[in-house]
Amino acid sequence: MRSIGRFIALGVLLGVVGVARAQESASGPPRTLAGVCGTANWVCVAECIDADCIDQCMREGCEEALSRLKSCTAKAGCAPEDSRCSARRCASTCQQAFEPAPPSPEKEVGSPCGEGRLASSTSVPKDLVGTWRLAAASLPDVDDGRAHRIEPQPRADYARSLLITPEGCFVLSTALKDATLGEGNSLAVRAWGTVEVVGKDTLRLRTRDGQAVGPVCGEARVIPLSRGKLRFRGGTYLWEMERHKLTLTVDDRTKQTFQFDRVRSAK
Repeated sequence: MRSIGRFIALGVLLGVVGVARAQESASGPPRTLAGVCGTANWVCVAECIDADCIDQCMREGCEEALSRLKSCTAKAGCAPEDSRCSARRCASTCQQAFEPAPPSPEKEVGSPCGEGRLASSTSVPKDLVGTWRLAAASLPDVDDGRAHRIEPQPRADYARSLLITPEGCFVLSTALKDATLGEGNSLAVRAWGTVEVVGKDTLRLRTRDGQAVGPVCGEARVIPLSRGKLRFRGGTYLWEMERHKLTLTVDDRTKQTFQFDRVRSAK
């Protein structure tokens, strides 16, 4: 087992999915309607593996719009539990902060791995099967002389979990809450696909589809993530197991390492 002495408990600060720098896609940073948060941002979040990446995804195109919305809801005295306050007191500002709802509403996929919808072409080791919650991460190697920013306090905005089934299907979930999206708004960003195990210590996550689901501006949204020109990239990791902890190391020059705690075993 590699030493995890450098791990810092970021808890729910960090995320589990995709590759280390999703925002650096072949076509450049995520793009959506100018000045609003939209599908490109949610796809970018679903491809991140660290908090800096998520922050960058949320800055692209919608940072100023969300700042205006948070200012409005703060002045209006919106309570965190009031999911309709932003729509009632800051309707215009909220609508201007997000892309319009899709013209053809999409149904939420409740169980992406249910009924054998997705299965891997390779067998999945029993140790990998179950639900995992990201608990800690190593400091990435710094080769440009600059210190890497680490958020000192856990943030529930970026809660991440990973489900792996015996058939080799996975679901990666990210919680974006009102601290990120403004009072009364929240999205569960999910990506799903298949796990391919290569050799004894390597696995690939091949993302096939995804959705962002939750209340936005007082209305329930189900936002598809696989339409248009946006594409998932997936990721390759070295994996190790020790007791009830799963360690994934990004298989690239950064060698960033992430540790997950088992929540429950898949039945």
